[in-house]
Amino acid sequence: MTRLSRYVTAELIPPLLAGTLLFTAILSFGYFFISSQWLSGVPVGLIGRWIGYQVPDTLVKVFPMAVVLMTVVAFGRMSTERELVAVQSGGVGLGRVARPALLLGLLIAALSAFLSLWIAPKANVETRGLYWDVLTGAGLSQLSGKTVDLGNNLSLYMQGYDTKTGQMQGVRVEKWQADAPKRGTVIFADAGTFKDNLLSLTGYSAYTVNYEAAGELSKVPETDAAAFRGAVQKVFPSVIVPEKTTDALNLDTGLSRKETLAKYADAIGADAEGWPELITKLTAPGVKQAERQAARLNLNRKLALPFANLVLVLAALPFALRFGRTLGVSLGIALIIAVAYYLLFSVGLTVASALPALPEVGVWLANIVFGVAGLWLLRRA
Repeated sequence: MTRLSRYVTAELIPPLLAGTLLFTAILSFGYFFISSQWLSGVPVGLIGRWIGYQVPDTLVKVFPMAVVLMTVVAFGRMSTERELVAVQSGGVGLGRVARPALLLGLLIAALSAFLSLWIAPKANVETRGLYWDVLTGAGLSQLSGKTVDLGNNLSLYMQGYDTKTGQMQGVRVEKWQADAPKRGTVIFADAGTFKDNLLSLTGYSAYTVNYEAAGELSKVPETDAAAFRGAVQKVFPSVIVPEKTTDALNLDTGLSRKETLAKYADAIGADAEGWPELITKLTAPGVKQAERQAARLNLNRKLALPFANLVLVLAALPFALRFGRTLGVSLGIALIIAVAYYLLFSVGLTVASALPALPEVGVWLANIVFGVAGLWLLRRA
């Protein structure tokens, strides 16, 4: 059986590698083609680095297609050449012959989960940071006119951004106290810079406002000047206006500059949450219920798609035995199965969003359907 396993594995590896390289190249070219109009004059090395950062996330997406192609091509050829009939006539069942494919599917599932939860999120952040800060030079200009959450209870708004100097213009920062939702600090600044996790503001003035005390102002008699001044002091317990406009106010942000670009610069934010961030949101106290539900859905999605590599081996095997006669037909069958899976996976994500109390049902829907269908078809085969 060891010799048979080695032989089957040798049949599986070439189409797996070819499919992975082919589909990765297609998606990478698509990324470049979509953004090519903004990459004029950019050194080839930087473009290669930008595409390289996207490879981990791309691999997570293409592995299921490559696994289907591996199964259909390898077992289709062995079925066409009557090799499977010869093996079965010797008393070896299809289940034993398929073990190398299942083992490869399991290994790829583990690799895909590792990439999805630990490598791809960091690479996605680097991708967006490199794209906006280096390749296009747009920097934070995409955030002009937007209010964005920087973490640490900080929100940022800016009127404009100078791409030459890297300075934000017309900055407003709000910081709200978690233990006192009606008390916060509003900071206005003429200019500011954002590097790593440090927000540095110049020409600033900071006002701490107690909105709960503001509601009591109407109860203070207008004729009592001392009481009115005391009430105003409660509304504005702290006002800071530095003597020199060159003095800087430095604030630590929860999100780094690259993470902020990854989350807000594009219409669709980058997938930048990995295992540590998701587990923190699921277990840490004080996390909003909506964020906890989103983390639950995202974690299941990052596990379900890698697990599809194992499920799709079962789903593709019956089609390989029946239709995988030529390379062209095998490639067509593999694409049909992969597209069908991704369509059902997308439907499942929609169902999961509609069932916030039990998102697992929707997220794992495609795996359940394809797994059950594959086992049923194998029994018939």
